[in-house]
Amino acid sequence: MHQQIADFVSPTSDTPSLSLWETAMRQAVKAERDRQTALSLAGYERALSIAQRLIDAPPAGRADDCLAALVVSHHNLADLRVAQGDPNAAAPLLCRVHETLIALSLDAARPASLRQAALHHSRETYVALIRHIARHGPHPLINCAIAGGDAALNGASPARH
Repeated sequence: MHQQIADFVSPTSDTPSLSLWETAMRQAVKAERDRQTALSLAGYERALSIAQRLIDAPPAGRADDCLAALVVSHHNLADLRVAQGDPNAAAPLLCRVHETLIALSLDAARPASLRQAALHHSRETYVALIRHIARHGPHPLINCAIAGGDAALNGASPARH
């Protein structure tokens, strides 16, 4: 089984690409569908690793696609954790991607296209956080991620009148 997982997750290329991410994601989804949880977990983690590296250097004109890959990777991994009966393990994944997007949207050193795409996708991650609370109850990490994102985007202190 360990060799099967190693074969499944070993990169075919050192250079991250959206096609490499798509391949990893398709393999992970198929493994999950086939109820091969360990393979699915390894595949989702590989896809996440590829997506994270893509954010460091997104291909020209593909910032939005790279951020979508990052969000999908986190969310699929979180969904798998919930399906395994561990919603508490899903919460940090949901928080991490939301916090990453907020930070990217505010990073003036990043290209405007990446910052705009990050802000756009942060709406999806916000909804995922709220949905997780609605389905599984409050979670302190999620509360912090929501509050932190709101403070970062709207100023740390309330407006004075």
